[in-house]
This record gives sequence, C-alpha cells and structure tokens, in this order.
Amino acid sequence: MPTENELFSAVDALLEEVAQDDLPTPEERKRLREAAGLSQEQIAKALKSRRETIGNWESGETEPRPPKRAAYARLLEGLAARFPAPAADAPAATPASVIPEAFTGPAPETTPAPAPAVVPPSRPKAAASSTTRPATSSRRPGAKKAAKTTTAAAADSRFENGPLAVIDCEDGQVSAYCIGGLVLDVPAKTIPALVDWTLAEAKLGQARLHRNGRDADPILVLTASALERYALPATLSEEERHASRLRDSHKVVKQIGKAGLQLTQRGLGPWARVFREPEGSRRRCVQLCILPWNALDTREWGRKDDPELLLTMHPADLVQYLGLYAARVMTPRGSTATTGLELMTALRPPTRAEKNPATGEFERAYNEDALTQLYPVVPCEVPDEHPILKGQFARHHMRTPAEMLMEEPYDWCRPLTDEECANPYLVVVDINMSFAAAANGLTVGLNGPTHLIGNPAFDPALPGSWLVDLSHVDLSRVRVNGRTVDGSRLPSPFTPKGETPEGPAWYVTPTVAYAVELGFDVAPIEAYVRTQSGRYLDSWYKRLRDAYVETMADMGVTSDLTGQEFLEAMARRKRVDPTMALLETAIKATAKGAIGKLRQRSRGQVPYYEPYPALERVNWRPDIRAAVLANQRTGLHRKLLKTAAAADLYPVAIGTDAIVYPSPGPSPLDVLPHTPEGKPAPGTFRLGVSPGMVKHQGTQTVLWAEQQFEERGSVFNISNLIKTDQSAVEGE
Repeated sequence: MPTENELFSAVDALLEEVAQDDLPTPEERKRLREAAGLSQEQIAKALKSRRETIGNWESGETEPRPPKRAAYARLLEGLAARFPAPAADAPAATPASVIPEAFTGPAPETTPAPAPAVVPPSRPKAAASSTTRPATSSRRPGAKKAAKTTTAAAADSRFENGPLAVIDCEDGQVSAYCIGGLVLDVPAKTIPALVDWTLAEAKLGQARLHRNGRDADPILVLTASALERYALPATLSEEERHASRLRDSHKVVKQIGKAGLQLTQRGLGPWARVFREPEGSRRRCVQLCILPWNALDTREWGRKDDPELLLTMHPADLVQYLGLYAARVMTPRGSTATTGLELMTALRPPTRAEKNPATGEFERAYNEDALTQLYPVVPCEVPDEHPILKGQFARHHMRTPAEMLMEEPYDWCRPLTDEECANPYLVVVDINMSFAAAANGLTVGLNGPTHLIGNPAFDPALPGSWLVDLSHVDLSRVRVNGRTVDGSRLPSPFTPKGETPEGPAWYVTPTVAYAVELGFDVAPIEAYVRTQSGRYLDSWYKRLRDAYVETMADMGVTSDLTGQEFLEAMARRKRVDPTMALLETAIKATAKGAIGKLRQRSRGQVPYYEPYPALERVNWRPDIRAAVLANQRTGLHRKLLKTAAAADLYPVAIGTDAIVYPSPGPSPLDVLPHTPEGKPAPGTFRLGVSPGMVKHQGTQTVLWAEQQFEERGSVFNISNLIKTDQSAVEGE
C-alpha cells in the first residue's frame, strides 16, 4: 500500500498540472505584484528563482514551469483575492491609426476588462448545403430574452445571442438566425431601423480578446431575400463593383443619412460599417456583411468546386459556421486576410489605460509589446510602387537583390537523376500552416529603423535588413549530425529560386543568422535594424494554432493518431463534417493572408508612387512579413538537410511549402525517414496535425513528371500540380 507521503506527493503533482492553465495574463501578474507593493526580487526570493525570471513571466517572454508554476499560481490567486481589478480601469480610446482599415467611425468602446469570447453551444449537424429549417431552431421576439442551452456563451450578458446573426426574409417575416439554433423576429422595416434594433435589443457582439482591446461590433449577414426586403439591389452595377460600394445617390444610403447614422469612408459596400456617435464610452456600430455582393469570397470562405454554396446555405447553418470562426479566431472583419491582420491588433493592443499618480486620472499609454505608430520606411524593404522610391530608378527598372529584399518562399525544381528515376512515385508532403508556424517564437522589430553603415558587425538579436555578400557560402558538402550531405542537390537557403547568390544582397536577420548557423562568416556592408523588438506574433500564432487543431479534431484528425491512422483521417475528414471543412479553409486563409497583408501592395487605387490607403496602417510592416517568410524558408532548408543526412533523401521540387520526394511507394510512410523504433528521425519532416508538421498532399508517377518536363521544360515546378486533394490551397 502507498504511504501517506506518497499519496500527498501524487496529489501535489496533480495540482501542479491543474495550475498549468490557471495563470492570469502577464499584464495582470505585474498589476497584482505592484498592487501588493512587492518587488520582483521579493517574489524571486520566495520562489527560489531569479529576479530576471520573474520579469520574463510578467512580460510574457517565458512562462513558469512546474513545480514553481503551481506556487506562482497560488501567490497570484491570493493577491487577486486581496487586490481585485478595479472596475474603472477602462482603456482610453484607440487611436485612429489602429482602427480597422479605412475605418473613420466612432472611437472604440472603453468598457472594462475582457469577457470570455462567445463560444457556440454546438456545431451544426446538418450538411452545409442544407436548405430546410433545423428542427432545433427556437423563435423568440427580438425584444425578449432568449432561453438558450449555452455554456460559455452566456458569460457576458451583453452578447448573450452571439457575435453575429444572419438576416433572412421568408413569407414577409424578417428573422435573425443566431448561434445555437436561436431565431429572433426582426421588427425593423428599413436598414436604419435594423441597425438601431441591433444596437438596442439584439444582444450581439463579442468580448474583447485582450483586456486593453475593444469589444467586436455585432455583424449582420444579409442574404438575398434580406436585400430585397430592405430595398437593396441584388447585385452591384459594374461601376459600383469597381468602386466596391453602392452609389451615394441610392435611396438606402440617403435613408441612413436622414436617420442620423453614418457610414465610413468605404461607404455601403460588401462590408459596411454603420454607426451612431458613441454615448460616452459606449461604441454604437454595426457591421453589415452582404452575401450577394461577394462579401465572403468563395476562395477563402467557401469551396472552389461549389461557388454558390454560401449563397444557398441555410441561414442556420451559415450562422453556425461563421459563429464558430468568430469563437475560435475572432469576429470576421472583411476578408480572411483583413481579419487575420486585425487579430494581431486585437491580441496586441497598441494602448492601455494608465493612472496618472499626480492627477488620479486614467491616461493613454503605449504598450511596449505592440505596434503603436507609423515609422519611416526603408527603401530596400518596400515594393516597387512605394512613394519613397519616386525618382530613384529609371522607368520599368527591375530592382536587383542589392536594391531590395527578395525574401520569398521557395519556388524551385530540378531534373531527376537516373537513380531517382528508378523510383516509381513522386510523393508530396505539405507543411501545415507553414507561415503561422514560422511566426511562432520569431523576434521582430517594433520601432523604427536605425541605419548602420561602415561594415557593422552582424547581431542576430537585432531584427532588420542587412546588405551582405553570401555568394561565398558553399553548401555542396555540408556536415550534419556527423554525416556529409550533398548540398548541390538542395536549393540554396538564401534565394527563393534556390540559386546561389551572385554578390551583395539584402537579407533579413533570420537568413543571415542561418548562414552563421551553418558555420560561415558574414560581413555586412550596411544595415537597417530595429532596436526595440519582441515576439509580437506569438499570441497570434497560438490563437490560430488552437483554432486549427480544434477544428481538425472535430473532423477526427487528432494529435494522438499514428502515421497510417493520420493519413486515413485526413483523407476522410471533409466527408465527416462539411462545415468544419469550410472552417479549416478559412483558418488557413486567415494565417496566410494576414502575413501577406503586412506588405499589402497598391490595388491600382492611386497612380504609381502615390500614397495608397494600406500605408496608413501601423501594421503595414514589410520587414515583419520578410522575416516570417525568411524564417519559413530557412526552417524548411534546415529540415531538408537533416532529412538528407538521416536517409540520403533529396527533394526534386519545392513550391512554397510543398516538398516533392522520389519514393518507392505511393505513401509518405514509404519515404519519410524513421528511427529503428519506428519514430520520425529527429529534425526531419513528421506527419501530424500541428502547425509545422506535414500532411500528404498527393502522389504522382515519375513517368508523369518526365512527361511534364518534356512538354514544359526541365525547370518547370511540378510541386503544386501533384494534388490528390484538389481543394488543397497553395502555400497551406
């Protein structure tokens, strides 16, 4: 029989495990310590730790681990009971520069402290193409409180009906379909009345994702029948589609103005914000998502093989789909790319409320871990049409690597050797959420650039851009884990096309740091670096990772599956739950699109070299995009090296994150290296559901590849043509 001490030790171990997710936010940890009048040194002494460690816990750079985590959790719990957060700690208004793109409406709401995100009580059981009203729907008058079997959804009574509603009209009755099968009767007969009803009675919205952020505005998704009911056109004219807004002379736009409501500068388009002036700290804004005007792009939100799916989906199914996206990612703000970019700001708000000790009033303070303002740009980091380049180059000049960053994903292919042609198959593995995974743990610059000249020494701790010559780096014979790798059969890690650099070129810190990691000397000529840095994208990555993994689990793809079980679950996942399949696509598009939007280019809104709207965003940061892409490419090359060292296995093509390997069999299990115990070889590609692991994209025959090379040339990239799953998206 176990002794009493052994039992107590086992219980203590369980308590430590329970405490793993029981810590307040880093900001709250600091507040509690300061409220108690304790120093970091005092806490470090009590926990037998270092003062710097406590500082890292309070900044979020690191997290406490057992057994100190449980003790730290107990300390914070005791301090929270004695020093609760004051209800008056309301953040000041967010500056206009961080409000969603082109939004010039009212100031953000300043209600206190975050409430839990709205979580739908259940996901829809019907297929996405269902056209009948679900039997579980319950209809309630809009002004009455709905009785719902909700769990976390009712945590914030302000938003008890969820983050959004689908507005539909049937037999003259306008209905608002909410999450969980709830259907509200809508008495409003005009768009202004609909907006006012939403603000006063609908109880829609979503609590902020960070205590210093702001709550999400309610969203109304208008179907075709709703447009007809509210006198809006079923489609926009060609001129209106080009402007992405209804003409200002339309009667509905005039109705909005006469009712005292306002539209943002974007007008009444597929995604429109309609608002009244705020009442004190209360924001009064509703966002309209107009389905028939292509508000939800099929390439991001739907299925490419069924472009009418979102228009024909039953409102109850549609609201469950979008409600799950809102609960796991955030309330949609437009395209998935725009939403992904807004998620960065929502998780890292630029400002917070800080009490002035002299006046006792709360004032706006900037958060050091966020992007807070516009800074001067660097010529080598901006795209060709940027105003800073005006007059610097001749017309139609193609900038060279010595004049601009060319940090992009791989697009590389090589001919097969005779030995490789002896294999019957080409197997493609694709990295899950590769751009999001590359953002995890990445240190990026948060302030403006500092120009270093005169051959500065390379510092891997300084994010930025370095002009350096890497043409001397010879990877033809590289030692990895004690074995020699033929690097000539691999792409260069320094260029997207896999070619060896020919001279000085601009690279971001992760690329230069990888050259140093491989054992080569680097001698920068000049640099633009950011002295204030942080892991800005960590919380963004974790939010998307959790959303992706949870959605995949809903389709039966979990982290505990063996290799063959994983492949089988991936093959059938979209048949298990069509709604979850849509959600998977939307989450992946959110991650990929947001990284691209960090360097959004002009869409032809203005002449070349003239300022365009995206440049007004504080998170228009091409240097951060370049750092993520460089980290993705060099991280991929690192795994290529280790795979070659472990199994003498070399790829023949790479397209973004799809890697093509010659294989004796049609499955990834036939080609990916394993240890004698049957586990993936350390550092190589590993099958699994988590971001950074790989899945099977497709298989083709070597004979097919040879035919493609014959028809299109030996440098034609075959990687993204090999897709067993034709709905696979390039880069994801």
